[in-house]
Amino acid sequence: MIRSVGSLTLPLAFAALAFANSANAAGDYPTATIADYVLGCMQTNGQTRQALESCSCSIDVIASILPYDNYERAETFKSMSLTTGEAAGLFRESAPAKAARTELKRAQAEADIRCF
Repeated sequence: MIRSVGSLTLPLAFAALAFANSANAAGDYPTATIADYVLGCMQTNGQTRQALESCSCSIDVIASILPYDNYERAETFKSMSLTTGEAAGLFRESAPAKAARTELKRAQAEADIRCF
C-alpha cells in the first residue's frame, strides 16, 4: 500500500529526501531543512521527477552560496515579515532583514539559473 504525504506519495517523498541529501553542498544544512525546501519547491513546480531534480539542485546551489546560519536568518526574517502589526516592520525594514533577504534572493536567483 502506498501512503500519501500531502499530495506526494510516500516513496516519492523518500526519493526527494535521498536525492537532496546525496549532494555534499548541502552537507551543513539539516535534513529537515533540505526536505522542507525540496517538497515546497516541488509543490510549486510540479511533482515530477524533473521537479525533484531541479529542486534538489536548487537547494544544493543555495547551500553552496549561503552558510546555513545565513539561510536560517533570511528564512526567519522572511517568515516574520509576513506577520502583522507594528513590530513586524522590524523584520521588513531593518538593515539586517533587508541584507539577509537580499543575500537569499541572490542565491535563489543563481539556483534558478543553474537548475531550472
